[in-house]
Amino acid sequence: MVKFLLWLILLVVCWPLALLALVLYPVVWLFTLPFRLVGIAVEGVFSALRALVTLPARMVGAAR
Repeated sequence: MVKFLLWLILLVVCWPLALLALVLYPVVWLFTLPFRLVGIAVEGVFSALRALVTLPARMVGAAR
């Protein structure tokens, strides 16, 4: 909702820039999609490594 209100303000102040932003937003979203997917994959790998490293400590803590 905030983005929409900011876009409306931009539309009132400078309508060509607002229309350009409206057209370019999907292109930028498509361009950044692979980077977000790589980020999700790297986060999953780091989570798995953390779980593997902390497994012995969690097993000792569960035995108490």
